[in-house]
Amino acid sequence: MAEALNGTFKAELIGHQGPWRDFDAVERAVFQWFAWYNSERLHSALGYVPPDEYEQAYWAQLEGAPQTA
Repeated sequence: MAEALNGTFKAELIGHQGPWRDFDAVERAVFQWFAWYNSERLHSALGYVPPDEYEQAYWAQLEGAPQTA
């Protein structure tokens, strides 16, 4: 899984948006990419729903479910 993430990172960020002027520009680009990847991207295994939205729906569903002893 780490290899797949690394390949995606290189293809989407490094290959398309570089080269950068300085370290700060790289740091901002990496932060923005990971923020997008972890919260906003459409994920096929989640029914093409962003991870944040899927997690919110999951917890909302648990709150509405009856508790067993």
